[in-house]
Amino acid sequence: MSLLHPPDPSWSETADAEINGLKAHVAGLMEVHHIGSTSVPGLPAKPIVDLMPVFEDSDAQMRAQYSFQSLGFEWLGEFGLAGRSYARKSDPETGTRLVHVHGYVKGHNDIARHLAFRDALRENASLRAAYTSVKAACAARHPEGGAAYGACKSGWINKTEAHALARTQKTNT
Repeated sequence: MSLLHPPDPSWSETADAEINGLKAHVAGLMEVHHIGSTSVPGLPAKPIVDLMPVFEDSDAQMRAQYSFQSLGFEWLGEFGLAGRSYARKSDPETGTRLVHVHGYVKGHNDIARHLAFRDALRENASLRAAYTSVKAACAARHPEGGAAYGACKSGWINKTEAHALARTQKTNT
């Protein structure tokens, strides 16, 4: 099976259902964003939905662990990134990963970074095509996925995020 799957409209439906569940069961959430490749129409992706909840404060972020676990998520804390709350959800029968959650407290720099990157890809067909090429090349080199696949894409992503953030900041001033 290929690491990357063709764009699938059900990704946004899955994201919406998960977002609604989080909003209904997790106290202290300000908003929840669908991010990552599955949030960009027309972009091939690993079929794992990425969500970014934004918590009103660090107390709400810490308290969220039990609510996430009650919704079937495995809570992993910062998982290597300071200020993030990482959780993941898998199909209980197959073990197939379904959702990754990257939660932050309002005002964290990574919120703007994730949203700027997502929005730039949504708005720019040439950028989507370039990212599709990068992803395909990295998937061919690292069909197992994981950290090696992520590292392969990271230079392009970092450069693109920086440009997208600069553009967003210029627009907002």
